[in-house]
Amino acid sequence: MARALKIAGAPPPRLRNPGFATLLRIIVDQQVSVQAGAAIWKKLQTGLGTVNVKRVRACDEDTLRGFGLSRGKAHYAKGLADAVADRSLNLKALVDADDDSVRDQLIEIKGIGRWTAEIYLMFALGRGDVWPAGDLALAVAAERLLDLDRRPSPVELDKIAESWRPYRTSAAVLLWHYYRAISQRS
Repeated sequence: MARALKIAGAPPPRLRNPGFATLLRIIVDQQVSVQAGAAIWKKLQTGLGTVNVKRVRACDEDTLRGFGLSRGKAHYAKGLADAVADRSLNLKALVDADDDSVRDQLIEIKGIGRWTAEIYLMFALGRGDVWPAGDLALAVAAERLLDLDRRPSPVELDKIAESWRPYRTSAAVLLWHYYRAISQRS
């Protein structure tokens, strides 16, 4: 980690306010580049004015698609808004819930998997020991930083991260920052 810090420097803080807009932003950012996610989010913000449950529920999926969301993500946005509106998902209660409970509750919502739940835990709820082992950039960063022969699988990445417990969130943030630094050099 000292080598990653020397190469990339200290990463900037990444905390976001917990709630609907942040969770939807994480969904928007799924499986797209940082730049693409930011562009889609900007278009969605412009189209909705304010990103909130009421505004998303007022749109049909085609309108959301017109704001840059894919068909799947428009469907997930509507489902998330409905779950928050009908209180089957209580985002405020997640603040005081343990990590496993937060993960389990979020994964119940279509379009939210382990990665999305863990990113929410890390950046919206500020949890210090979360490790999104399925993240490709983390695997590539670990491979290069640790001089591994190949990219580690999620199970192998989980084992590697055990040595960083209970600060795995900080380790992940530093590895992402390192990944960006080495990617820009290539």
